[in-house]
Amino acid sequence: MEIRTRQEDINRIVWKACDTFRGVIDPSQYKDYILTMLFLKYVSDVHKAKYNEYIAKYDGDATRAERAMKRERFNVPAESSFDYLFEHRNENNIGELINIALANLEEANREKMSSEDGSGIFRNIDFNSSNLGDAKDKNIRLKNLLLDFSSEKMNFNESYLEGNDIIGDAYMYLVSTFASESGKKAGDFFTPAEVSSLLAKLTKSKPGARICDPTCGSGSLLIKAGQEVDGNNFSLYGQELNGSTWALAMMNMFLHGFDSAIIRWGDTLRTPKLKEGDELMKFDTVVANPPFSLDKWGAEEADEDLYHRFWRGVPPKSKGDWAFISHMIEVAYEGHGKVGVVIPHGVLFRGASEGKIRKQTIEENLLEAVIGLPANLFFGTGIPAAIVIFNKGKKNNNVLFIDASKEFENGKNQNKLRPKDIEHIVTTYRTFTNEELEAGVAEDKYAYVATPEEIAENDFNLNIPRYVDTFEEEEEIDISAVQKEIDQLEIELKEVQEKMKGYLKELGY
Repeated sequence: MEIRTRQEDINRIVWKACDTFRGVIDPSQYKDYILTMLFLKYVSDVHKAKYNEYIAKYDGDATRAERAMKRERFNVPAESSFDYLFEHRNENNIGELINIALANLEEANREKMSSEDGSGIFRNIDFNSSNLGDAKDKNIRLKNLLLDFSSEKMNFNESYLEGNDIIGDAYMYLVSTFASESGKKAGDFFTPAEVSSLLAKLTKSKPGARICDPTCGSGSLLIKAGQEVDGNNFSLYGQELNGSTWALAMMNMFLHGFDSAIIRWGDTLRTPKLKEGDELMKFDTVVANPPFSLDKWGAEEADEDLYHRFWRGVPPKSKGDWAFISHMIEVAYEGHGKVGVVIPHGVLFRGASEGKIRKQTIEENLLEAVIGLPANLFFGTGIPAAIVIFNKGKKNNNVLFIDASKEFENGKNQNKLRPKDIEHIVTTYRTFTNEELEAGVAEDKYAYVATPEEIAENDFNLNIPRYVDTFEEEEEIDISAVQKEIDQLEIELKEVQEKMKGYLKELGY
């Protein structure tokens, strides 16, 4: 009987594996070792299962089976397999053997597992690092790591991927468990699954679409956006600044069968890598959860930008929110490109250069919707965020405002959007974009459709309470009834006091 791998089993194994590194390296680094091993285990299991299928198909003919394996998605050299490393777990140089295994796996799949500069996806991870302790302790830790992942409850096959985000879910588990332990913002590179689903549904792409996330992190948002497309006719593109997180995104794409996804490593604002010739590549859908109010984003270079992305204005050097938005708008196709981005609320109302850029985008009739989210949805920050949608193919001049801040599931560490909360937002948005919502109140205490004139009257301030009235009137108090209740309580109090005096007198006080 085949043992089915479940996410909760993976999480237990991941938790156990974390104990291997606890107290040795920073919790924010756990993911580099644990998720890399998780990827290696998955690739090895799928490769072994496929080989066994061919052996059975060709009646034990190993030559024919090996020839057929060359046409599979990944080539896994024998000494790069998880089984080989597990068999050699007691070797004194096990860290070196793991590094060699990863290097050989990259070399055997160079076209897939390398960046445009030829660097492999495992270049930022070193299992032989002295950071893991002296030779003896390091060997023990790595042996334990291999033992953890050898569990029979972690036995992958390709069918497991259906409806599962292996890297994303395991990453989320690591972040949620150790974000509080780490002084670093462990969640900077991961958008919660519910927020990713919401953003993907709001920007739902048509078949044939090019979809891009210019700050793709581990790639989960990009994958969600692709999964919203009806059918498999779409292409995924992304860029990520952090090298180890770029590697996670690459692994995530492979795990989901998106082998042709193009994920570049580099700084999107300073050095955009997604280009066609000398021009920036254009996309049908652009989604992102950029780092909030990024300091030192490159403002000093913006005036000389080769691609003229900041012609509406240069955002302040200490807040890069509108820099990312400007980039996203510029790389969306003219006439129909759609942009969905997660932002801090300050983007909606801050003045100076940000106010001028905001005004320009509104006057161009690009802004389509502003959606306020509940607080405490994201790791690393408890502040409430919003989603803004820009559309280069808007059907009307109005803007939809939604205050969804009160609809969520209250969690111990983080709040969570429920399916019904997501559905409420998406249904309201789609009704608006289908031109079924006229200007004025769309839903009391929840949604409002504002005209350009109203927004201009508010000095282009997009703060949601200016448009969605969520004020709850207090229940009217019946003063006469309250006074009668007070009078009655005073009578009862006097009666009790008289009884107390009687009791005390009997006791001789």
